[in-house]
Amino acid sequence: MWNRIFPLFVLLSAALCVRAAGFAQSIPSAAAIDGEVSKIMARTNAKGMAVAVIDHGKVVYVNAYGIRDAKGDPLTKDTVMYGASLTKTVFAYTVMQLVDQGKLNLDKPIKDDLDNPLPSYGPDPVFPDKYGPYKDLADDPRWEKITPRMCLNHSTGFSNFWFIEPDQRLHIHFEPGTHFSYSGEGFILLQFVVEHGRKAQGLGLDVGDLTKANFDRLGMTRTSLVWRNGQDPNVADGWNDQGQPQPHDKRSKVRAAGSMNTTITDLSVFTAALVRGDGLTPASRAEITKPVFHIATGSLFPMFLPDLPVSEQRKDLYSGLGVIAFDGPQGHGFYKGGHDGQTANTMVCVEKSQRCALILANDVRAEAGFAQLVHFILGDIGVPYDWEYGDHAGKS
Repeated sequence: MWNRIFPLFVLLSAALCVRAAGFAQSIPSAAAIDGEVSKIMARTNAKGMAVAVIDHGKVVYVNAYGIRDAKGDPLTKDTVMYGASLTKTVFAYTVMQLVDQGKLNLDKPIKDDLDNPLPSYGPDPVFPDKYGPYKDLADDPRWEKITPRMCLNHSTGFSNFWFIEPDQRLHIHFEPGTHFSYSGEGFILLQFVVEHGRKAQGLGLDVGDLTKANFDRLGMTRTSLVWRNGQDPNVADGWNDQGQPQPHDKRSKVRAAGSMNTTITDLSVFTAALVRGDGLTPASRAEITKPVFHIATGSLFPMFLPDLPVSEQRKDLYSGLGVIAFDGPQGHGFYKGGHDGQTANTMVCVEKSQRCALILANDVRAEAGFAQLVHFILGDIGVPYDWEYGDHAGKS
C-alpha cells in the first residue's frame, strides 16, 4: 500500500512546493487572451490595443485588436505605433553596450566624458530655437557629480524636462544620486554625452545610428527613433481620455526619452532579447535590473515627492537602468510604462521564467485595463502598477 501512497505523497508535496515558491501559471491560450482583451476594450472603451507574450525568452503570441484611426482602418501586428517612454528602455540597453565596449563607465561623472564643462555647450540640441538648458547650470557645480547611472535611474535632480519648469530653465532640485524623481531630462543629458562626448574614448556617436544597428540585428525593420515621413501608410493615430481622435505623434528628431516608433511585432522581439540578455555581457545585463537604487516615494508622479515613512515604503521597489525593478510571488521582475495623452504602453517581465507581457495601445483609456490583462497572462507577479498610476499629464 505504501508503494501506492508514496508516489502520491511526492506529487502532492511537489505541488505544494511549486505553489509556495510562486511558480508561474501556464500561459493562457490565444483564444483566452483574445477574449480577455475584448472584455477590457469593451470596459475601457479603448479603440485599439496590441499584445505580445514572451515565454522562456521566446515570442509565443502576438496580436492586434481594434482600429488604428478615425476612418476605422484596422490596427494590425505591423501597424506603426508610438513607443513613448519605452524608448528609455531601448536607450538604456544601447548604453550598456557602450559600457561593454569600454566607452562609458556607469559611475564615472559625465564631466570626464566631455571635452568642455557642460554649461559651456550651446543651445538645446533638440530645441535649438529655445533657450537651451546646460548653460543654466553654470552656477550650480552639482552637475559635476552626475553619472550615467544617475541619468538612467532618474536620480539627476532634474525635472522631467527643462521646458516644463516655471522659468523654462534647467535646475537641479536635489543632490544628484540621493533621490528618485522621474526625469526624461536625465536621458536627454546622457544622449548628449554619447553624441558629443570625447571621440578619443569612442564617443561622439549618433544614438539613432546605434539603436538602428540593434534594430537591424534583431530584424526590427519597422522601428526607428525618428519619424520616417511618408514611408509608411500603416500608422496608428490615437484617442485621448475623452475618446477624441488625435494624430500620430511624429517626432522629427531622436530623443532618448521618448521618440520611438515601433510595432508590436518588432518590440516583442526586442523585449525577448532584453529578458534573455542578448547583445550584452551577463554583467551589463544584470546591471539593468539590479536592485541598487531603492525607490521610497509613494507614487511615480508628481515629481519631487518626499520619501514615505520607512514603514510605508515598498521594500522591493528599485529604479533600474531604464526600467523599474521589483520582487513578487514569481521572483525578480522589471517593467516600464510609456504614456502620453493618446498612448498607453507597458512592458512587464519576470526574470527567472523569462516571461513577459507587452502591451501597446493607441488609446490612453486602455491603460485602465493593463493590470487586469498582465495578471491574466502572467499571473500574480507583483508588478507595482498601484505605484505607477496617477497623474500622467504631460508625462511621455
